[in-house]
Amino acid sequence: MLRITLASLRAHAGRLVTTALAIVLGVMFVTGTLVFSGTLDDALGAQVKGSTEEYSVIVHTERTAEEKQPELPRETLDDIESLPEVGSAAGIVHGEASLLGEEGQAVGSLPTAGLSTSEDTRHSTAAEGKLPTGPDEAALATSSADVTGFGVGDEVTVLDAEGREHTFTVTGLLDLGVDPEFSYRGAVAFTEDTAHAMTGIDGYGEIDVTGASGYTDEEVRDAVAEVAPGDAEVLTGAELGARLAESAGAETELITTGLMLAGAVSVVVAGIVISNTFAILLAQRQREMALLRCVGAGRGQVLRSVLLEASLVGLVSSAVGVLTGIGVGYAGVTLGAEVLGAGDSATSLVVGPAAVAAGLVVGTGATVVAALVPAVRAARIPPLAALRDSAAQGAARGTSTGRVVLGTVLGLASAGIATWAVRSLENEQALIAVVAAGVVAFAGVVALGPLLVRALVAMARRPMRKLGVVSGLAADNSGRSPKRAATAMIALTVGATLITGYSVISDSTEETLTHELDKRFPVDYEIGSQLSFDGPREGVDPEVARELADSSDVAQVMRVRDSGIESGIESEGPSVKAYFGGEVGTDVTASVASGDLADLEPGRVVVHEDAAEGNGVGDEIAVETEEGEQTFEIAAVTEGNTGLMGVTMHPDDFRTHFPEVTQDQSVRVQGSEDVPADELRDTVMAAVADHPKLQVTSAVQRQQEYTEILDTLLLVVTAMLALSVLIAVAGVANTMALSVLERVRESAMLRALGLTRGQIRRMLGLEAVMLSLIGTGIGIALGIVFGWAAGVALLDGLILSIPVPRIAVFLTAAVLAGLLASVLPARRAARTSITRSLASE
Repeated sequence: MLRITLASLRAHAGRLVTTALAIVLGVMFVTGTLVFSGTLDDALGAQVKGSTEEYSVIVHTERTAEEKQPELPRETLDDIESLPEVGSAAGIVHGEASLLGEEGQAVGSLPTAGLSTSEDTRHSTAAEGKLPTGPDEAALATSSADVTGFGVGDEVTVLDAEGREHTFTVTGLLDLGVDPEFSYRGAVAFTEDTAHAMTGIDGYGEIDVTGASGYTDEEVRDAVAEVAPGDAEVLTGAELGARLAESAGAETELITTGLMLAGAVSVVVAGIVISNTFAILLAQRQREMALLRCVGAGRGQVLRSVLLEASLVGLVSSAVGVLTGIGVGYAGVTLGAEVLGAGDSATSLVVGPAAVAAGLVVGTGATVVAALVPAVRAARIPPLAALRDSAAQGAARGTSTGRVVLGTVLGLASAGIATWAVRSLENEQALIAVVAAGVVAFAGVVALGPLLVRALVAMARRPMRKLGVVSGLAADNSGRSPKRAATAMIALTVGATLITGYSVISDSTEETLTHELDKRFPVDYEIGSQLSFDGPREGVDPEVARELADSSDVAQVMRVRDSGIESGIESEGPSVKAYFGGEVGTDVTASVASGDLADLEPGRVVVHEDAAEGNGVGDEIAVETEEGEQTFEIAAVTEGNTGLMGVTMHPDDFRTHFPEVTQDQSVRVQGSEDVPADELRDTVMAAVADHPKLQVTSAVQRQQEYTEILDTLLLVVTAMLALSVLIAVAGVANTMALSVLERVRESAMLRALGLTRGQIRRMLGLEAVMLSLIGTGIGIALGIVFGWAAGVALLDGLILSIPVPRIAVFLTAAVLAGLLASVLPARRAARTSITRSLASE
């Protein structure tokens, strides 16, 4: 049987190409993801460890949410340097130094980090240029250079701790690795003396220590810990490097998880295609299997022979997939290292045994499992089947009652789970339940697949017959083998469901966010100050609002004041806001749980449900003010995350109870109706020109930021799922190949009756298109339903938005996929000899 199996593989090698392709693609994705993850983790870990392990000990302080980062006094550095266990020590100044952009305003919502750098500290790697050495020189973090466009040799303006402007020449760009703070805030580095002057920090945020000869890192650490302040953490370089490496690895975990999920989808789709492929091959070889039974082969031998074929095909194809995946993984590392800031560290490819083994096991295992059912069917072929036509049994058309019952039960169960999830669960739990409902629904579609194919083909048959004989024949042929057609269709349905579902989530989220922005941000511009880690948030000078109010380009100026600005109140309670120059309920809206926003008046407040502490409309609530606790009546209670958080007070009450708050938290600007957008922006920018720390945000800009993020995610998800769609197209080609095989004499008869080769090709092309459209159409329907359900689970008040243009693109792609899948089978059918085919029996 082994020789027969090997001979069969050689004889049918050409027909195994589709199976091999499906395995190679699936394994390539899995192996490539593991290689990508391993290499990137190793590169990021090597980079962060390389910046710490050259030092024996690193002393640093941690910033808390309540206060700025504690300083390490200069005396601490002197004490450390005096230790006999210490060879040398250097401090790093760490504070804030806002970098101004080309328009003269501070870059980012947080001030740029200001730090010192020298050859004696770990933040000393110049990716380009050199470190600053003079008082008028500075280096930028590569992240800051990317955002601002500044480079070596440019002059930049930086604000000191008092808000004064200073000009520096950029001497170099610093690679600060994967530190999340520097990646987000950016950084400007100076000499130590300049850093002290610019940040207003007298001490240090970190001290890097090199041990004296003859002492271990642990001995140096213990000695340094004796003189370090109690709020400082003392670690060896290796300990800090391991911690940073673990943190860096967490950044790649989400990417790896997403890729592995997409890889799992590809493997599942490949399994469907493999199963269909082996069904095709064994249908073609029915006589061969029956003859083996006639000459004495038992069912077990036939079963083992088929599974051995599957194992060999799976193993060889998996090996090719592993090699291809290693190349793909390396290509992905280059991009991933750049995105995550690993720089040039990712130079050594990490191909672990787990990645290779996973690829081989997944590919071979999936092939054997997928071939199991066709193998069992082949083993049951009776010897008398040698007298029958080889593929006749593949044309079974029945749809059992059991399938109908099972599919209906699964469909109802799916609907019940989804309804329960949307109505009774929240966030992650609801999303998990919706995904489970989708899986159950998909199982129902698998069970009802033949019935769906037959019903949809029947609907299309009449209009297609009106288009001509060729179209009518295509419709009739599409319903000949509904079970096999359904199997091929399911592979396409998987990809179409997932892509459509995420498209619905993306479009609906964008529509919902746009709606909420229009409600919460019904203005052209909002002006606010940067947040700060090193002190209370500064407000907006009232002069800005007054200047804008005096401009004819501006129709309305609304000032938002917050109790946390300048009041000095230290309260764990909710913040208190008031809106000057605008009406709550008209100019400022929110989702209301009870009451009416228009009822806000002196003596009454609007409270968010999280701050209401169980109180409702008409109840009294205590609010912390500059005079102590004051009691107010609740006019309305808001809910969700749609604005008016905390406590909203009437402007008259706010003036009375918070007299020390003289600056605005933000200023909202609505332009006059006929003012051009550029002119309004110039007016706003002129008003903040003397206040470089202020941030100017437009409604359009905010919407574009959300849109860009959602569109990017959609592109990434679509790209990851595209491979499963490609594998599914191969499945359609398989079905067409079997169709051609079963109808050799029929095709010859049609040719003899007058159909041309072109008409034969067109007929088979239409069959493939119908199959692709059915699979894609069912996937789109499932995607819309479960995409909406998942969106509702993730976002309160979701507005359903169906991406019709994208769905049209999906359907067009389905037509093209069907035509592509029919090319080779149609070519073979059209070229078959009429006389030879008619005489084959």
